[in-house]
Amino acid sequence: MALPKEPRQKMINLMYLVLTALLALNVSAEILNAFKTVNNSLITASSTIDKKNKTIFESFEELRSAPATAERAAYWEPKAKQVQGYSDQTIVYLEDLKIKIRNAAEYDPKTGEYKEDDLEAPTRVMTDPGTEGKTLLAKLTEFKSNILKDPDFGSTFKNSLPIDLNVPKTNNKSNQEDWAASYFYMTPAVAAITILSKFENDVKNSEAMVVDYCHQQVGAVKMVFNSYQPLVGQSSNYLMPGQDMTITAGIGAYNTESKPTVTIDGSPVALNANGVAEYKTTAGGTGSYTKHVVISYFDQSKNQQAQQSYDVAYTVGSPTGASVSADAVKVFYVGLDNPITVSGGSVGDEKVTVNMTNANFHKTGPGKYIVNPIKAGANSDVTVIADGKPTVVTFKVKDVPDPVAKVGVDEGGRIPANEFKAQAGVRADLENFVFEGVKFNVTGYTMVLTGAGFPVLQFRQVKGPSFQPVQDLIEKARSGSTITIDEINASGPGGTRRLPPIVYNLY
Repeated sequence: MALPKEPRQKMINLMYLVLTALLALNVSAEILNAFKTVNNSLITASSTIDKKNKTIFESFEELRSAPATAERAAYWEPKAKQVQGYSDQTIVYLEDLKIKIRNAAEYDPKTGEYKEDDLEAPTRVMTDPGTEGKTLLAKLTEFKSNILKDPDFGSTFKNSLPIDLNVPKTNNKSNQEDWAASYFYMTPAVAAITILSKFENDVKNSEAMVVDYCHQQVGAVKMVFNSYQPLVGQSSNYLMPGQDMTITAGIGAYNTESKPTVTIDGSPVALNANGVAEYKTTAGGTGSYTKHVVISYFDQSKNQQAQQSYDVAYTVGSPTGASVSADAVKVFYVGLDNPITVSGGSVGDEKVTVNMTNANFHKTGPGKYIVNPIKAGANSDVTVIADGKPTVVTFKVKDVPDPVAKVGVDEGGRIPANEFKAQAGVRADLENFVFEGVKFNVTGYTMVLTGAGFPVLQFRQVKGPSFQPVQDLIEKARSGSTITIDEINASGPGGTRRLPPIVYNLY
């Protein structure tokens, strides 16, 4: 565009050129907020991985002390810790880079704020004149190489570690051969920090995959059984108030290297020295009750987890003859119709009066009531007056527990890429809950894809449970990709719940 000779018009045209340049460099608030959302999701996912790894290392301590697994644990635990050390060193470096970029973008320690849209700060630190981008590539390459050079890991993880160090595609031809520039040249500061969080997540996922693999090698059981039978017993099926009842539960094919896990009414119960869970409870109010026992174990003949359940029924008697029986359990759940049965003993139903605290209720038939509790955390006393004699039975009032987010049957971890691609969406599973038919529906989630196939982080927010809106992204995933599903909302009894994120490492 030729500049006119008239000074005023020349000034207007120059201002127009400057404004056009500023608009071209402007980064919208929506984009900045999107990067912050993804960054928070990645940080949350990394925190979830840390908790899982902590649990695995605690398990290593138990395996080291058990004679049957001590030798294998002594071999595999140091390898797992070595990989954890590689990961910790890399994470420290990445966190230091974040600080450098924030400082370059005029970080204010008083407010914790910095210029999120600053395009120059990441460039100065990482590529021009700074060289941290080259150092970062070298650190990530070293981390990956340190894992793969171990002969126990090389063949297993050669193509599945979620760290893709190829140069990402870019519209800027001058950056197509420069790894650091492709990621950080003229990138908003908040985006650069999100990219670093993405690499942190890749490192953490790599660590988790190897640590889990080491743990599996220790837990591998040589003795194989092909038949399993739950063993559940109880000390009595009729008690008076204040008497104790003991439930024992185990698995018939138990051995010291394949411990089952036992839950009773959804709560875990420790195993004794013989591998049997022993649960004691004191009889409370009168009525008939059922304890729901679930035994989970590893079926070596099928090479998969298995589960069996068993109901233990008992009755608590009453000197007055009146009783209240919970048709499900001795707990009222907020947001559900809780059925109970009330008996006046030798007194007819027409001569029985029922009152309750902390609950609304209505009668559905002779001796049958539906209870809708009001507030979780406070008890509900059910008073039955039969023949002028009151009997009080106390129920705990709880919220329905949170469901577990899953894709298919998996709550995260390593999964074949083709198997993940075959799934329809995210679901919320209420595990080991005593009421049947209680469901939660996933109303939305955010999917973040990193690692192999995604040199540039991809994310998308979705309404509803289906994978259909993100199918195009999932089809690009392959061995070495990491898929994080975060911001999972599920609606059910009591309203909407925000569920913890789930992370999948594809292989």
